[in-house]
Amino acid sequence: MARSNARLVRLAAFVAALLLCGFILSKGSTSDYVPVINNDTKSETTVVGGGKAAAAVVADSQKSPSSDSSSSKADKAAAYKSPAAAADGGLKASVGEDGYKRYYYTDKVDESQRISATFVTLARNRDLNSLIGSIRHIEDRFNNKFHYDWVFLNDEEFTDEFKAVTSSLVSGTTKYGKIDKSQWGFPEWIDQDKAAAVRKDMHDRRIIYGDSIPYRHMCRYESGFFYRHPLMMDYEYYWRVEPDVKIYCDIDYDIFRFMKDNKKSYGWTISLPEYIETIPTLWKTTKEFIKANPQYLPENNMLDFVSDDGGESYNLCHFWSNFEIGSLEFWRGEAYSAYFEYLDKAGGFFYERWGDAPVHSIAAALFLPRDELHFFGDVGYYHVPFHNCPVDPQTRLTNKCVCNTQEDFTWKDYSCTNKFHAINNLRRPHNWKSFSG
Repeated sequence: MARSNARLVRLAAFVAALLLCGFILSKGSTSDYVPVINNDTKSETTVVGGGKAAAAVVADSQKSPSSDSSSSKADKAAAYKSPAAAADGGLKASVGEDGYKRYYYTDKVDESQRISATFVTLARNRDLNSLIGSIRHIEDRFNNKFHYDWVFLNDEEFTDEFKAVTSSLVSGTTKYGKIDKSQWGFPEWIDQDKAAAVRKDMHDRRIIYGDSIPYRHMCRYESGFFYRHPLMMDYEYYWRVEPDVKIYCDIDYDIFRFMKDNKKSYGWTISLPEYIETIPTLWKTTKEFIKANPQYLPENNMLDFVSDDGGESYNLCHFWSNFEIGSLEFWRGEAYSAYFEYLDKAGGFFYERWGDAPVHSIAAALFLPRDELHFFGDVGYYHVPFHNCPVDPQTRLTNKCVCNTQEDFTWKDYSCTNKFHAINNLRRPHNWKSFSG
């Protein structure tokens, strides 16, 4: 009886954490976008990181507010004096105990050694103060060694202040793009009255973001459009970064090259159950798509991660998409393109409240071979209210992790990470059971 009560207490605590997460996120980067788009203006700005580049943004804006505020080539050359431009290479290959090859930073990284990859952030101008901490974490823990690009996307024009501050923090090239109005709004096939009635009903039932229109636009955009933005078309891989996140550990190997060398298409840090009230027909719609398109499922897919009964129902496990490192070619590929199109026409982004996290997770589990999905257990990550803090002592010491293992969510009963390791026969930290429960 005592054990049963303990489990009920833990469940109550988990539910409370999810509600807290929803409340705080509702104040953050993806909850109340107010689209303000000028159809006659399409802004795509490129700035090279560094003080002079940041100054160039302001200088250009003073000359002409409506002009492209890209730095000149001379400014770029002056600003970009990074180790990555050195002629001598600075990466040392190593194969770890897990069998994966990693290229570690040693001194100076030759620009030619970097692969085609970028960070990407969907943000509003008012997110700046919440975002600078995230950028600093990424730069200090990883990117100051490798100098990868950073793409910022917004449904309105970025301010000069936003460009100046972010470009001064990012060691690589910064790019600023505006989202096309056709990708941030209601599609023509959506019944507005029906969608409004759903929002009212979800509001009355106090479903998180239930009455939010902007949140639905964000989920649809992250599900089906961010990888199609013109600024993203130059890249093979991306790392999604949101405001108010933390990276707890040093990442001394090229994480993008790791993905490419080891044939990984989707990387994640936190996994948990989705809120069923937001996606009541998502799995039914997915099954309809699969029945009509069985050719998209590889033989060694990971259906057993998202379903416990052979596909009859969805167990709600999903990867938290506020941290994603992935292949852009996967999202642009035939299988996912057809899947998103089917979901979009079904209307669930507006008639329910389908999120990009379960959509991405189901697609990765079904359309990728299982060995192309990777759990990053050595990075250390936080997005309110959940922590991924490596519990293995050697990992924390080697990677100089700064986090409290007692706050780690990874191995808790309500995390789906244990399931991922079990079905894929992956080794867990020797002491993981001490952090379960």
